[in-house]
Amino acid sequence: MRDLELAIAWRYLRSRRGSRLLSLISVIAIGGVLVGVSALIVIMGVMNGLQRDLREKILVGSPDIRVLPYGSDMRMPDWGELLTRVKKGPGVVEAAPFVQTQGLVRNLGGYMVGTQVVGIVPIGEPGDKVTTIRQHAILGDFTFRRDSVSLPGAVLGKLLASKLNAFPGDTVVLLGAAGLDMNASTGAIVPRADSVVVSGVFETGMYEYDDAYLYLSLEAAQRFAGYGTDVTGIEVRARDRWNAPAVADTLRAQLESSVRTMDWQEQNRSLFQALKLEKLGMGVILLLIVVVAAFNIVSTLTMVVADKTREIGILRAMGMPAASIRRIFLYQGTVVGAVGTGGGLVLGLVVALLLEKYRLIALDPSVYFIDHLPVAIQPLDVVMIVLASVAIAALATLYPAKQAANLYPVEAIRHE
Repeated sequence: MRDLELAIAWRYLRSRRGSRLLSLISVIAIGGVLVGVSALIVIMGVMNGLQRDLREKILVGSPDIRVLPYGSDMRMPDWGELLTRVKKGPGVVEAAPFVQTQGLVRNLGGYMVGTQVVGIVPIGEPGDKVTTIRQHAILGDFTFRRDSVSLPGAVLGKLLASKLNAFPGDTVVLLGAAGLDMNASTGAIVPRADSVVVSGVFETGMYEYDDAYLYLSLEAAQRFAGYGTDVTGIEVRARDRWNAPAVADTLRAQLESSVRTMDWQEQNRSLFQALKLEKLGMGVILLLIVVVAAFNIVSTLTMVVADKTREIGILRAMGMPAASIRRIFLYQGTVVGAVGTGGGLVLGLVVALLLEKYRLIALDPSVYFIDHLPVAIQPLDVVMIVLASVAIAALATLYPAKQAANLYPVEAIRHE
């Protein structure tokens, strides 16, 4: 009986002479499911890609965890013992002190821009792998070494170096608020000015870092910020980045109350929450395309029932039970949904692969932080999309299938 039901369902799907409209509607229904599924796969892949790329680019210069002091001055004195305790924390791979402050940088021509001044341990010293920023040097390196020059070295972002027209070997001037002096005769504030030599240029692909960050050695940054031997805090690299919140909580419990911890998700909470909300919103909106396609399936099967009423009556009169009639149309609608879902799955994966491989859609990095539209397909998302599409298509068959099963044989045979 099952084979007979499948054969009849397949026959009803095909067009016959004088009834090509039904076939056209079936194609439209399949096309609606196909478009909805493929769009969902591509958009979900784009949202995942944005999250992945932004996360990876942010974490180039931002550690998994930061240990920071309380207080308005944001200075951590006597950090040596604290650093030792942090390194012994569970899940901690590496830790190093850092200094972060703001300032102005000016080239010798007088052009001046704002910058984030960050002091880190040079490459080759303990703690140099706490972030991957040191691996992104395109000119020079993060040793901060200068050839026969007594001035401290600085590594600039590529865009910042271009704006200042300053490259390895050139001298720039840093202006900061630390150690302000007052002119005795005029009463004017005299900012602190330090000359540094560009010893390297880095490029991360993230606009914020490349355009506004300047790195110094830890000692040079302490001197520029007027910290003496103090630091801003301690950077921590966790063994598992996704387990960083748990490691941060453990460190917070083990360390004294004079410090606090912030993991990378907490530091960028608003950005990633916005991306998650946007992904959810886009998913719901595009899922409506599949719902609209489900209405096409309902209309298709309803027209098939109307067109095949006499044949259904004959089948019932020959002894075919109502349950078999119901299954015939359930199979027919399920085939429409499955074919549309399968086609949408293939089309969506192909489009996503092409977008990622050939970077077909370019973006303005000054606005989006990245230079192209990234795509990252997650198997769980694909499985959920496929299951949702097939389930919606199956639900759409219930009403017309019930309508067909409830036809009375005599009235169906006499139907004109």
